[in-house]
Amino acid sequence: MSTPHIAAAKGDFAETVLLPGDPLRAKFVADHYLENVRCVNEVRNMLGFTGTYRGQPISVMGGGMGIPSTSIYVTELYRIFDVQNIVRVGSCGSIHPEVNLGDLVVAMGASTDSSVNRQRFMGYDYAAIADYGLLRNWVDMADEKGVNVTVGNVFSTDTFYHLSDEIYDVAASLRITAVEMEAAGIYRIAAEEGRQALCVLTVCDHILKGEKLSPEERENSLGKMIEITLDSLS
Repeated sequence: MSTPHIAAAKGDFAETVLLPGDPLRAKFVADHYLENVRCVNEVRNMLGFTGTYRGQPISVMGGGMGIPSTSIYVTELYRIFDVQNIVRVGSCGSIHPEVNLGDLVVAMGASTDSSVNRQRFMGYDYAAIADYGLLRNWVDMADEKGVNVTVGNVFSTDTFYHLSDEIYDVAASLRITAVEMEAAGIYRIAAEEGRQALCVLTVCDHILKGEKLSPEERENSLGKMIEITLDSLS
C-alpha cells in the first residue's frame, strides 16, 4: 500500500483527512484534538496521524505548499488509501475590504492561475468547486457556534511573490475574497476520483492593507477553524 510519499498500510487512514499545509500543524491538531493517536506517515517529514474525535476515526496529514505538492498527497490519499473526504484547513490572505484578519473563509469555488486544471480538461476552464454536503455542514456548524464566516470564491495561485498587486485588484473586482495556493487543485482531483473535498481558511494576513496576525493571534484563529471542522464532521 505504501507509495514513495506515504509509508502507510491499508486501513491506516480514516475515511476523512484534515489537510493543513504544514506537517507540524498536523501534529498540533493530532496532539490537541484527537484521542488514541498514532503516527501513520513520516516520509519526507510530511507527518500524518490517525486518531479519534468523539469516537469517530479522523486522520490529519500535512500536504505541503502549492498545487503540485498537495496534488501528490491528495491523489494518493484518495486513490491508494481509499480516503473519501479531504478538508484542507489552511491560511489565506484577504483581498476583500470587509474580510479581515482572523476571519474564516470557506472556499465554495477556487479560481486559479495554475495550468494544472486546464491540462486535465483539454485546455478549457474547469470550475473547481467544493462538495456541497461538506460545505453546508461546515457553515451550519459555524452558525451554531455563532461564528461569522465568508463563503465565496478564492484564488489559488502558483506564485507566492507576485511582481505587482494588479492580479489582486482584478481578483477583488470579481468578488474573490482571498488568496491561497491549493484549493483549485484539490477540488479538481476530488472530482476526478469521485470523492469529496472542502477548503476552509483563516485570514492570517491582508494583502492589500499590509496587515498580518501575530503568532499568538494566528494560533487562536486556527484553533477556532479546526474546532468547527471537527464538529461539522462528527
